[in-house]
Amino acid sequence: MTSWTVNCSILYTGLPLLDRPAAAAADGFTAVEFWWPWPRAVPADRDVDAFVRAVEDAGVRLTGLNFFAGDMAAGDRGLVSWRGRSRELLDNIPVVAAIGERLGCRAFNALYGNRVEGADAKEQDDLAVEMLAACARGVDGTVLVEPVSGAPRYPLLTAADAVTVLDRLAEVPNVGLLADFYHLAVNGDDVPAVIERHAARIAHVQIADAPGRGAPGEGSLPLRQWIADVYAAGYDGYVGLEYRSDGPGAFDWLPRPDRAA
Repeated sequence: MTSWTVNCSILYTGLPLLDRPAAAAADGFTAVEFWWPWPRAVPADRDVDAFVRAVEDAGVRLTGLNFFAGDMAAGDRGLVSWRGRSRELLDNIPVVAAIGERLGCRAFNALYGNRVEGADAKEQDDLAVEMLAACARGVDGTVLVEPVSGAPRYPLLTAADAVTVLDRLAEVPNVGLLADFYHLAVNGDDVPAVIERHAARIAHVQIADAPGRGAPGEGSLPLRQWIADVYAAGYDGYVGLEYRSDGPGAFDWLPRPDRAA
């Protein structure tokens, strides 16, 4: 049986962020995940406390949280390989770790970062290894490395790109691949082959349909088959619902009795 978790940063966007865990619970889900909820690496303590309370009061589990990734709306996709902002990421790590400890979250997505104009790509990649290791040392859980689509300057497009990074972190036990089937498919990756070759490296799965990044069934991806395949290959974690859908029918494709993790 699939364990679903709702990404409340891309869904329920018509609600204030702190109302979204309760909305997910009202829709029958018991687990949620978030991108970094604030526009700065180190939010005020009262803001962190309010976020933790919102998750706790909703009675759901936080199963995933991103490290601070810069201004996502403006096109930033992480600070891991961005030398000019390493201090922000280092300051962010203990905040992420504290939220994880308070809410029992054990999966933390460290977006790699775009290529920076004028910066040497190898130097960025070397920095990324250093910073991912720092993230991994700083949290009690798994640090995720994710290929993404729709970001022209983001260098990790395929599972193999991310695995190359993970291979450089061979001495770091708590890092893994975030396999977002939408991003991989849109970038032209062979998702069944990814599952077959890299199942042991997959530490989290997310889904959306394509084209359009909508709910399952709105596009043409065989998401149900891929989910069955990844579980059959030994994956035993959550599947994150990270798609765009407005209105009350966002979860009509998933019968209510199947939503609780």
